[in-house]
Order: sequence, then C-alpha cells, then structure tokens
Amino acid sequence: MSGTGERFERAMSIMARLRGPGGCPWDREQTFDSIKPYTLEETYEVLEAIDNRNWQELTAELGDLLLQVLFYSEMAKEQGTFSIDDVLDRLSTKLVDRHPHVFGDVKAETSSDVLRNWEALKAEEKKKRLEAGGEKHPNQPVLRSQFSLAFPRPCPRCSSSQAQLSRRARWIRLAEYRRLIREAGGGNQRAALPT
Repeated sequence: MSGTGERFERAMSIMARLRGPGGCPWDREQTFDSIKPYTLEETYEVLEAIDNRNWQELTAELGDLLLQVLFYSEMAKEQGTFSIDDVLDRLSTKLVDRHPHVFGDVKAETSSDVLRNWEALKAEEKKKRLEAGGEKHPNQPVLRSQFSLAFPRPCPRCSSSQAQLSRRARWIRLAEYRRLIREAGGGNQRAALPT
C-alpha cells in the first residue's frame, strides 16, 4: 500500500463491508445514537494517550476516533444524507475559510490576530445560521444542554484553561456524561461489543 489515499479508501471499504450484507451483525445493528457514547469514550482515550505521552497508543486511539467518523459517514451514506466525501469537502472548505490569513488576503501577524479573525468568522457564521432559520435542531434533547454545562466547548482562546483540567476531573466528567446517557435511555452497551 503506497499512499494515504489508498489507506483511507481501504478503511472506508472495510467499514462498508462490515455494515453490508454478510458483514458483522453488531456493526450492522448500530445507529447514530447507539455509537455516540463510544465517540466520547474514544475522545477521552485520545486525551489520555496524549497526557501519558504514549505516542504508540495515540496512534491506535486516533484510529479508533477516526473509526467513529467512518462509522457515522457510512450510516449516513446508507440513508442517503451524506457521505465521507461530503465530510472531507466540508473539512477542507472550513480549513480554507477559517484561515484567510493563509489562503486569502487577510493579515494576521500574531496568534492574537488569528484569534480575533477566528472570532469574527464564527460570529458571521452564527449570524448566517440564524438568518437561515435557526442555529440548532428544534428537537434537540435536554441532554445537549446538560452536556454543554459539563463539557465547555473548546476554543482557541480557552485552550490554556482547558489544558489545566486534571486527568481526574476529565474522567469524573466522562462518568457524569455516561450517567446522563444511561438516564436518557442511551445505556452503555459496551458488553455487547464483539471481542
């Protein structure tokens, strides 16, 4: 296998086979909601590997986190809502749009300039979303607001305070989120995973 593109295509084809006829029964049964807890769990495992400076483990954990993206994308493709190509296109567009100091003619000499531009771009994006009919889906569960209180959204300006969260505090928050999921009916189906 020679290039990154080929490796990515292989991972996508494996995911499609797992979800397809003759694939893995467990993978085929999963839904967007059933794998949400694993997405959060994998995120924390990435953070733990970074905290431990365990680069070999980080490689595995980043793969597990990428699996979540592939899983959601494959399910969305099956229902005709979007595909991994759409995800990659949105990512590339966002990277270019959020870095006009690199890909455009905006000046940003310092990271403070970058943050100021980033905040202005985010405010403009939010304004456009509101004008287009709202920012969030109206049926969004209460769990989202509870989650937001327990896990502040990261932002470049906040990164130094977020970096100060102790490992213990992150795990306490993870346990609290898992409890909220169970109470909301999401359960923890880890035991159902094939070994």
